[in-house]
Amino acid sequence: MYLVSLTIFTNSSTNNTITKFPNKYKMNCMKLFTVFLVILFVSCNGQSVLEVSKENSNTVGGGCEGCELMYVEIPDEISNEHTSLGWFEGKQKLIITGTVFQLDGKTPAANTLIYYWHTDDAGLYSSNEQTSEKVKAHGKLRGWIKTDSSGKYTIKTSRPASYPNEDIPQHIHLSIKEPNITNEYFADLYFDDDKLYLAHKKKYGKIDRAGSEILRVLIDNEVQIAEHDIILGLNIPHYPSLKQSNNLSGLNIGEDQPSFTPYHAFGADKGTQTCPVCKYGRYHGIIYFVGNHPNWNEIKTWLIFLDNESRLREKYLKTYFVLGNEKEFIHENTFTFLESLGKELNLQNIALTFVPSFNDSSTEVNLNKIDAEAKNTIIIYKHRTIVDKYINLLPTKENFAKIINVLDKTKGNYFNLEEPKHD
Repeated sequence: MYLVSLTIFTNSSTNNTITKFPNKYKMNCMKLFTVFLVILFVSCNGQSVLEVSKENSNTVGGGCEGCELMYVEIPDEISNEHTSLGWFEGKQKLIITGTVFQLDGKTPAANTLIYYWHTDDAGLYSSNEQTSEKVKAHGKLRGWIKTDSSGKYTIKTSRPASYPNEDIPQHIHLSIKEPNITNEYFADLYFDDDKLYLAHKKKYGKIDRAGSEILRVLIDNEVQIAEHDIILGLNIPHYPSLKQSNNLSGLNIGEDQPSFTPYHAFGADKGTQTCPVCKYGRYHGIIYFVGNHPNWNEIKTWLIFLDNESRLREKYLKTYFVLGNEKEFIHENTFTFLESLGKELNLQNIALTFVPSFNDSSTEVNLNKIDAEAKNTIIIYKHRTIVDKYINLLPTKENFAKIINVLDKTKGNYFNLEEPKHD
């Protein structure tokens, strides 16, 4: 599983946050700390949100050293597409494209200003004759996009190199300014095929600011393409929002679907503990979780629908049922029951799996943060990133149509492209 990390340094004399630059820009840092404050609530679709009290009205995002340069030489007219000098000068062309959503992960966010900057092929924030002294810290590979009513954006640039003689992975900096938020906040994007990333993640952990901070590139001839949605406010400290519901189950839309290893009782991986997203994470996947209150008539209806949809979409959709009924868990009995259920329903494509409970750490199903008291939790992911989810969804024709619509609309323009080979 590829995760995202965030490193924050403070200057001991000023206690101000500073940005990690190459050696020529580096400041003396005396203390390393990781800060994040998340007060979780949830909207009606199960998406976690942040609520800030009047007594704790700190800066949204926790500060953004260097982000003030986004306003230096900012163009009068900004579109939802931008092409940097890197597109013409860099060794590897890179397209980053996707949709900017509101915190619910479903509503497109219009008029959002996003500024980006990154290193060149040598890992430096290099300048040219047109780079003014004011912005040399960010170099010549910088630009702006502003979303339209659809929330769509596209950046054409070059793939950055990592800092020379350091173990910081390749990354792209974002500074995000929403129309109704007073200040900007930052997010950093990393590459899942970067050899430096795994060690970095293990050392510093995972923080997904404004959605997954992983770029998963696809190959289109000589161009690398990364589809990446941005979720405004997600995992951003002090982000203002209202509490709407206390019903929370599953991770947020825009976060990565975690790896876990349920017991397979029926399907292609029967008798194993195959990780669904590890083996079948490239395209779409649906994971249907049911906990302590299984309604088997409803479950059978869902299983037949999901199996049929997976059969129709072939390799482009993998579906899984994960039972986590801790109240009635006996390993051998559960295995036998699910195996018989798959045969009874004549299922062909869906995998029927189980775990001791949704809090179980041995299978790592606990990473999904599923509420075992919910009737069900349905997670839809694409290329390992969660694109939609539903809680307590009934197996009706209307809801089946809703699932089909999500699968169709989230395909995007690059669904069939190949991934580069990973080491």
